Amino acid sequence: MHGDERRQLLLTTLQNSLRPMTGKELGELTNVSRQVIVGDITLLKAKDEPIIATSQGYLYMHTDSTPKKIEKSIVCQHDPHQTEEELNILVDHGVTVKDVKIEHPVYGDLSASIMVSNRSEVKEFMEKINEANAVYLANLAEGSIHLHTIVADKEENIKNAEEALLKAGILVE
Repeated sequence: MHGDERRQLLLTTLQNSLRPMTGKELGELTNVSRQVIVGDITLLKAKDEPIIATSQGYLYMHTDSTPKKIEKSIVCQHDPHQTEEELNILVDHGVTVKDVKIEHPVYGDLSASIMVSNRSEVKEFMEKINEANAVYLANLAEGSIHLHTIVADKEENIKNAEEALLKAGILVE
């Protein structure tokens, strides 16, 4: 299969998938290595295809006519051991955590996709962090201050999540 054909198959597969797909899965589908998939995804993104890399795999971001979700940035600060608590508080209130952003003293603004919407996804995210022995992005920021972009169907979900984070000593006002 030629590169253009493979990228079209990847695009169609991601567009039709109801869940994120890993580079390994896509590589097995197209009989190429994960590294080739990474390059193909980069080329598709360069053609303005709305594909994002999440901790669970690649996801095609469909634009549709469903009711607009409410999106907000919140500022948080906590010890690393409170990361799972922070994420669980948010998803327990019907909020999706899209990303984390920090201001690094050398690199400036850094962000990473999280894309967790429920406790199962939070657990999987935490397992991947632990297995990779990865450093939380917030640990690279002065004072561990970081931002999250959060999304919910209702303003009330965000308000309730913020109140719970404030009570837990995580939200910075």
